[in-house]
Amino acid sequence: MNIFHTKKQIRKRWRRWKRAVWTIGACALVALMAWMGMLLSEQMEKLMTDKPLALETITTLRDVQEADDSPQEWLEDLRETTQMRIVHLNKIYTCGEDNSVLGLMKPAEIAQLSKEHPTWNGRLAPGGDVWFDERIQGLSEICQRDGYVGIDNKGNLSLFDGPPKQEKVIRTFFQLDVETMESALPTEVLKQLKSGIRIQDVEEYNSVLSTFSDFALEESENTMQQNKQ
Repeated sequence: MNIFHTKKQIRKRWRRWKRAVWTIGACALVALMAWMGMLLSEQMEKLMTDKPLALETITTLRDVQEADDSPQEWLEDLRETTQMRIVHLNKIYTCGEDNSVLGLMKPAEIAQLSKEHPTWNGRLAPGGDVWFDERIQGLSEICQRDGYVGIDNKGNLSLFDGPPKQEKVIRTFFQLDVETMESALPTEVLKQLKSGIRIQDVEEYNSVLSTFSDFALEESENTMQQNKQ
């Protein structure tokens, strides 16, 4: 009887001790979660108040860009000599180009010219001449007067001075997949391409290139994208 009573008391004490352990564990867990919540809140507040990473990145890029605004290296090389150089201006239109010679200039005059025309891209050619490139949205004089887009005898889509039969190629864009094009396009369109499509304005020029770019061979299309850049 005493043994039974003793075992019963032990079981009661064990249940009380187990409940106490669970209670302590639950309280500890609640305290831990509250502590983690405070840390998370502090981190969120820090993220809200600190400068965003994107803004820091933009600021860094802007600083680098401002550092690159220093005089171009080719101008620095030019100033190291007193040699007069022939200066060329290459006007690169949406359709066509136009080259002209601006004259023989001293390094200081070339630097001043570059300053007066910040949109011009200058370079010192291997032969010693200076070239400026000016990009213009519009048609060059040649395109306005007699510009045609057509296909040359090698299957390239090209810009011509006059009808393609005169073979005066101004610029080659890309090689066409002629077989696919002939099976996909109406005969009249192909006939017009071979005889030359007269370019009247920039919109028509871009439209023609866009239409036939669908039939450009992959390698040629990549080359065209690089030329645009």
